[in-house]
Amino acid sequence: MIVELDGDSLTIDAAVAVARPAPGGGFVEARLAEPARARLADTRAYIDREWMHDDAPLMYAFNTGVGLFKTERVAIADMDAYQTKTVYAHATGIGEPFAEEVVRAMMLARANAFASNYSGPRVELVERLLACLNAGLHPVVPQKGSVGASGDLAPLAHLAGAVCGFEEALMIYRGRVMPARAALQEAGFEPTIALGAKDASALINGSTTSLALAVLATHDARRLLKAADIALCLSLEAMRGEKAAFDPRIQRARPHPGQLAVARNVLRVLDGSARCSQGARDVVFPEEGRAPGVPAAPRVQDVYSLRCAPQVHGPAAEAVGYVERIVATELNSATDNPLIVDDGAGGYVSLSGGHFHGQYVAQAMDVLAIAMADLSAISERRLARLVDPTMSYGLPRNLLAGKKGLNTGFATVQCSASALVMENRTLATPGSVDSIPGKSNAEDHVSNSTWCGRKARTIVENAEQVVALELLMAAQALTLVEPIARDFPLGRGSQAALAAIRETIPAALEGDRWYAREMADALALVRSGAIVQAVEDAVGSLE
Repeated sequence: MIVELDGDSLTIDAAVAVARPAPGGGFVEARLAEPARARLADTRAYIDREWMHDDAPLMYAFNTGVGLFKTERVAIADMDAYQTKTVYAHATGIGEPFAEEVVRAMMLARANAFASNYSGPRVELVERLLACLNAGLHPVVPQKGSVGASGDLAPLAHLAGAVCGFEEALMIYRGRVMPARAALQEAGFEPTIALGAKDASALINGSTTSLALAVLATHDARRLLKAADIALCLSLEAMRGEKAAFDPRIQRARPHPGQLAVARNVLRVLDGSARCSQGARDVVFPEEGRAPGVPAAPRVQDVYSLRCAPQVHGPAAEAVGYVERIVATELNSATDNPLIVDDGAGGYVSLSGGHFHGQYVAQAMDVLAIAMADLSAISERRLARLVDPTMSYGLPRNLLAGKKGLNTGFATVQCSASALVMENRTLATPGSVDSIPGKSNAEDHVSNSTWCGRKARTIVENAEQVVALELLMAAQALTLVEPIARDFPLGRGSQAALAAIRETIPAALEGDRWYAREMADALALVRSGAIVQAVEDAVGSLE
């Protein structure tokens, strides 16, 4: 697979395919589409022919200083030094480096923005950026230091310095952190590349770090939605819940698209289930405290974490749909400043604008953060019920297998899930409403989009783990009661999900296992998409 960049058609899925290693190892290659390369070359030829002299009109960051030095002309004789100094002046990042997949997404998104032909860099620079990406040369980019307006200047400056072989820059190559020049040489590249006019501002000016975080978080959130619906179904059957709340007749009374889709997913997964029936409820579970032969009281309706799941999962799905639209547009946009546009007379003109402002991404990431925080919260509430027999209608306390006392069960798994939910609630506080002016108030409103992207990504990761724990605990519950409930089969989708989990964790867990390993295995089932694929193979595509 090769992803061709034309500045107009890059998708979230394609970007993730480049950013992350392929299942069999290695990375998907990215390259400039030939028409995009030709357009870039034509634009750059015009710039070099018409603007590379000291009588050219003042054009911001091309032949002027930046910020409040916007009226100070930079002489053509100083242009090479100006490019280098611009990168150095903005390489002020702080903190631990971004994961390599974030940096790869940054490199790809920046190259695709160049392919749109509004930024005016030299073709050689774009090719260098993509060559580093394809060779697995990953700049070390600190996570902190960007306010998401005038672009992600600090992180992009670190990226630019590494790609261009600045002496102080670092790269990761084949798992080793080393000076960028050494990494480039080891990979067979020239250790440095000169920057031409406009190259520095094109590289560092744009909300590309925020976008890279958004691409990965949004992709993972979309994948998580189906897994959360499946986890709901397993929990519902483990607690022998009611299906009436998902009946299409009641759902049509409040026809939000996301809510309707979740209800349909639940009924599809539960197709063929007899576990959600009065007959199944009449079976006396281990800690139910009801004499054999005494029928269970009518359930009538379930608690909110079960009955209201479409009304919670549904808006989360719709939020992800909104975020996807924003991110997909941003992924095929030019976000630096100034932009080089057709003047309508056979030439080009440099126009200053504000596309670098990351508010679209910032607000979208705040929406995603809130939606995923709530999705994790309702999942944790179902998990908490599973381990408590007073709320699970008699499932073994702590979902304990083996001898009581000697074995403790899974109460602490719920504690771990609740810790993640509490962390998510704090991180879900919107960051896009926060703004501190900078640079003598020239930048008097900023987006904070990088922080919004960082915390949204963390929330999605936490939510993945919480849903994975619900899947693990629901599977444990169903396994423990299987001998006494086997006359009431699970839904076809639930059977497939349980089988997928048992391929990794074949039997009920006792006290002789390192639970963190099983927790990680469950998370891998979510992140790989294996749990969803198993269910869809059995019942058809979920929405």
